[in-house]
Amino acid sequence: MSAAQIHIVDDDQALRTALTRLLSAHGYQVVAYESASAFLERVPDDAAGCILLDVDMPGLTGLQLQEHLARTGSILPIVFLTGNGNIAMSVKAIKAGAEDFLAKPVASEDLLAALERALARYREAAASNHHLLELQRRFGTLSGREREVFELVIQGLLNKQIAFELGNTERTVKAQRQAVMEKLGARSVAELVQMGMQLGVLKKAA
Repeated sequence: MSAAQIHIVDDDQALRTALTRLLSAHGYQVVAYESASAFLERVPDDAAGCILLDVDMPGLTGLQLQEHLARTGSILPIVFLTGNGNIAMSVKAIKAGAEDFLAKPVASEDLLAALERALARYREAAASNHHLLELQRRFGTLSGREREVFELVIQGLLNKQIAFELGNTERTVKAQRQAVMEKLGARSVAELVQMGMQLGVLKKAA
């Protein structure tokens, strides 16, 4: 994964330059884009960090870019910075997951605070993604029968009930259950249940 960066997307060249200087002076890595389309064309799939995004731009607007990124599963948090925003627009952006919605001109301390929150949120999301990918990798090492045992264990069945369900001996089920625990790195049935929900094998109770 690439190093975390602040991706500035704004059609105002003078503002892009000013923001780049400000953020670079505070130690941030910055990449600037003149439009939402330019961002989509140049940003790598493993882009890390957050986006400082204008709303009103020629072509794809900031809100449209936000919608596109949400559809594609991007975990890059967005901080909107606009001179043409309104309450309805800000509410829509925040409801859609934006970290903040700031008005131009913005005080540097307010901007930096919002970006720090966005970067912290990115780090949490990236860690969660990494954990899920590792869990999926481990789940992939289970045999077909071990997956069956896993699914029955997290449904609350006892070893003897699982043995009856699968036509096995209780001793065999106990060994398979232990193998599942070891392969998934679980220390308890409660952890197995949590893993089942994360993997989508077990649905959360309504």
